Amino acid sequence: MSETAHVRAVEPSGPLLIGPTRVKITPGDPVDAAWGALGCVYDPELCLDVVSLGLVYDVRQEDGIVVVEMTLTTPGCPASESLPEMARVAIADAVGPAAAVDVRVVWDPPWSPAMMNDDAAGALGFRGR
Repeated sequence: MSETAHVRAVEPSGPLLIGPTRVKITPGDPVDAAWGALGCVYDPELCLDVVSLGLVYDVRQEDGIVVVEMTLTTPGCPASESLPEMARVAIADAVGPAAAVDVRVVWDPPWSPAMMNDDAAGALGFRGR
């Protein structure tokens, strides 16, 4: 007598993502969703997220548009074009198609290592601040 194994296919309940982490939030508040999404945007050279690095100065909503003011570590930063675009895409993914996203790179105040949170500073070898 042979035994037959019964295998039931299980469909995933959501998208299966392999690779970089993406945040998908159904936001009650697009600003909170944007902050969460920015926490998943990593500087490709420092391998730390832009929020921990202190690169994000402001996130707000203006007339249905999520507006982000962020800076870069230096004006000549090699990620000067890609990092703001990565931030825009992450926020658009998090808030959905209903909200437009405007990422503005600002230089005032200039970024300094003192703007990093303690975890980021420690990861980069900065001692007690």
